Amino acid sequence: MPNDATPLREIEFSETDALLRDDVRRLGAMVGEMLAEQVSSALLEQVESVRRMAIARRENAEPMDALVERLAQVPLQDADALVRAFAAYFGATNIAERVHRIRRRRDHQRAGHAPQPGGLEAVLRELRDAGVAFDELAAFLPRLWVQPVFTAHPTEVVRRALLEKEHSIVERLVADIDRERTPPERRADQARIRLALTSAWQTSEAPPEKPTVIDEVEHVGFYLAHVLFRALPVFYEAFADAVETVYGQRVALPQVLRFGTWVGGDMDGNPNVGADTVRAALDAQRLQALAQYRADLRALASVLTQSLSRIGVEEAVFARIDEYGRELPKAVAGFKPRLADMPYRHLLDLMGAKLSATGAQQAQGYADADAFIADLELIDASLARHRGENAGRFALQRVLWRARTFGFHLATLDLRQDSAVHEEALAALTGDAEWASRPLAERIDRLHSLIGDASAASAGSAADVAVSTLEVFRAVQDLRRTHGEHAIGLYIISMSRSAADALAVLALARIAGCVEGDAVPLDVAPLFETVADLEAAPEVMRALFEDPAYRRHLAGRDNEQTVMLGYSDSAKDGGLLASRWALQRAQVELHALAQRAGVRIVFFHGRGGSVSRGGGKTERAINAAPRGTVDGHLRATEQGEVIHRKYGIRALALRNLEQATGAVLRASLRPRKPDPREHGWREAAAQLAAVSRAHYRALVHEREDFSDYFRAATPIDVIERLHIGSRPSRRRDGGIRNLRAIPWVFAWSQNRSGLTAWYGVGQALAQGIERYGQAAMAEMARDWPFFQTMLDDVEMTLAKSDLGIFERYSQLSPAHAAFYPGIAEEFARTRDAVLAIRGEQDLLSHDPRLRLSIRLRNPYVDPISVLQVELLRRWRASDRNDEDVLRALLVTVNGIAAGIQNTG
Repeated sequence: MPNDATPLREIEFSETDALLRDDVRRLGAMVGEMLAEQVSSALLEQVESVRRMAIARRENAEPMDALVERLAQVPLQDADALVRAFAAYFGATNIAERVHRIRRRRDHQRAGHAPQPGGLEAVLRELRDAGVAFDELAAFLPRLWVQPVFTAHPTEVVRRALLEKEHSIVERLVADIDRERTPPERRADQARIRLALTSAWQTSEAPPEKPTVIDEVEHVGFYLAHVLFRALPVFYEAFADAVETVYGQRVALPQVLRFGTWVGGDMDGNPNVGADTVRAALDAQRLQALAQYRADLRALASVLTQSLSRIGVEEAVFARIDEYGRELPKAVAGFKPRLADMPYRHLLDLMGAKLSATGAQQAQGYADADAFIADLELIDASLARHRGENAGRFALQRVLWRARTFGFHLATLDLRQDSAVHEEALAALTGDAEWASRPLAERIDRLHSLIGDASAASAGSAADVAVSTLEVFRAVQDLRRTHGEHAIGLYIISMSRSAADALAVLALARIAGCVEGDAVPLDVAPLFETVADLEAAPEVMRALFEDPAYRRHLAGRDNEQTVMLGYSDSAKDGGLLASRWALQRAQVELHALAQRAGVRIVFFHGRGGSVSRGGGKTERAINAAPRGTVDGHLRATEQGEVIHRKYGIRALALRNLEQATGAVLRASLRPRKPDPREHGWREAAAQLAAVSRAHYRALVHEREDFSDYFRAATPIDVIERLHIGSRPSRRRDGGIRNLRAIPWVFAWSQNRSGLTAWYGVGQALAQGIERYGQAAMAEMARDWPFFQTMLDDVEMTLAKSDLGIFERYSQLSPAHAAFYPGIAEEFARTRDAVLAIRGEQDLLSHDPRLRLSIRLRNPYVDPISVLQVELLRRWRASDRNDEDVLRALLVTVNGIAAGIQNTG
């Protein structure tokens, strides 16, 4: 039996990661000191002892029994502190790794030779070397459009209070990132880090109540208003500098970045979202944006202090001051006479007063963001004409970039609703209870009639679903007028299965009076989610493109059609490989269809955080997209822990935006050349997807007792009690079929199996090796980005999985013997096939940094997992009535989620 004296294999860091090792050790030591102070030295000794046992199991191949036995003896009152202690350790590791990413970026920038791979300068060099001239690049830039869309879909929500403490630690680590601080400065940094760690320990990780939709709006608003709002101008400056460095010419960049959100507008299966939350979300975002601009204007006023006795100012500036002075006499009365010779400062103060009036919805406020932007441009033009380039124009242009991007709405709000809800509303409005079961052709004819004459519907219907649905469209009409046309984004239709689903939106909008001129001012986006729906998508869109009513609508939307692709439900439906192939094929066929129809198609990728839900590196996913389908656009969801990981720190947010933009540039301007082998690869992929789907569905959807096994072998019953999201875990009652993809994937990641990302893949790969040969499969993995990316994602999940720990969860089910052997066999089959195709001995041998990251966390996550199994056993033995055990369980769920990342 291993003990505390067992010699452990040390984790080795590369020379380039030496400072990461130092930060991990330094933060780890501070966490240990904090635990001894806040709880006891006994807890610290217990943590260290358990950690050593976990390392011994991993690094020295020790059996798990000793670790399980040790943790089974932990009293309930100690379990909470023990789990939180381990979470504090790998939380420190997470922070150290994020700061190290910033350090690596700085090292590249400082080196003065090859730019950082994936960055804008590196991509532009590639494009220049591939023959992209400056004129071609400049002509393409107006088509470039990158839009992350933040959703409230939760798998890990970090409280605002804890975010602020994490930022404090990051700031102190960044301040000494190159180890150049003086000893007194370093002591002050240590004190601030200790303050943040200790205060965080004394703060609950989760709120006592389930968050409201407005709570979620505020949470996403933190990243938009406090991180991206500040990082955005730096992105444009870096982009312009990269172009000049590579091409030797300066370029006037168009607006490239936009931001979207679903929070407050995602009605699909969430009874808490409707017209009132749509209004409240945009109102809250508007106030956040206005507050940021007021702060910007105050900062500009301290910079633009030009005096008339020293420099000229355009007459238009004085005219604007006079105009606003008449509108805002109270603001003028408060202006200090000694500042009267500073016209820019005077105008900026008046603009701040107008922003305040805008927030209070007073007549003196700005009519819209364009009027605010016009004032900024007025000052900019005056500075340009009066030697102001180095006297404040730089700071002003930063504010201009923000205003042009965020407007008064901060982020475009998408709306989403299930097609079945629209059918219920139409049944009520037409007085036809059988509406949904009518033949498709009959429904389309009646929808055409409603689109042509909305008065044919009974708009006064008392049915709740009809009233609430129409209220949403009326809110859209009002909000476009009060918040600007960019405040409302797409109207997304979940479970789209026919042309009638899109036509229903146009009919309902017209019934509600959501019309401008003679057109519905909405971009309607069908969402194809299951494998079958993705396969049917080309036929659905063909019918829409041939529909005269819909083509008239598209003509008013510049003949641009957005189609949303669902990664989550397609993988839950058919497994990862079948999902990825269905998505790939749908894009190819829809792109060709749109070209024939004279429509520009834009794909909106509904990605989640985990590999099972389309997660992974955005850059690789873009590179793996079918040729021609990117076409200058990237619109993708960002959710759960991904938002925190990618956008929680400005420098990392900037890096992620650069990588995404660079990948879109590369895929659009110089997509990979056609490969004659790809036809054969596609045929092979179709065969592999069919095998994988059949094997996956045989387990998940076709075995009647699997649902009971799932509920016993995962902590799904605990996840359903988490206070991390406002919407229910199910669209409607039922088994696995109606469970949302997020809790489905989340549950399988908690038990450390990762089953949703690899089950069925191994069966397909093994048959592929047998049918096509190992060399042919290796060639496909090496030279076809689609297959390469899919294998990368599967390999990463396999490396994060632990079948030894999963077996303990499986044993919680009476059906363990019926299911576990087959699952373990498929895991081994998948691992062996991936290694054979890659020609590797160990998982992730080609990615030592990711492998190191997983190894750093495992000794802290593994004990939490073992404890969770024991607590699940106790809780279920109490018939799930022991609230003390439940509280401890909730802490373990949060801990594992933060530790393994890529959770749901």
